[in-house]
Amino acid sequence: MNKSIFGLDERWAAFLAYFFTFIGGIVVLVLEKENRFVRFAALQSTVFFLVILVVSLGLSLLSNIWFIGWIFGIVRWAVGVAGFAAWLYLLITAASNRAVKIPIIGDICWEQVHK
Repeated sequence: MNKSIFGLDERWAAFLAYFFTFIGGIVVLVLEKENRFVRFAALQSTVFFLVILVVSLGLSLLSNIWFIGWIFGIVRWAVGVAGFAAWLYLLITAASNRAVKIPIIGDICWEQVHK
């Protein structure tokens, strides 16, 4: 197993990047300079969870619309459940030392890390 920041095994560094969502991703991305697996996990964590945050905030604002706001509330709830499920899946795959690409976001992050 390869080592990463703070002498951690790379899978645990990637796990931490996902565990602390976009904040952990930013911290790990700044500190990790060489390990591509960890950098990918950190960048994907940062982008994915920021997208979830922005979408949730937007849906929260739209749920205040009179008469149809409840629809946006349900969609916001679904986004939250899907985000939580994706978070758990990313944690499990990182702990098992596997890189998983989230559609669209993962491809962009993979290209950035492997330049």
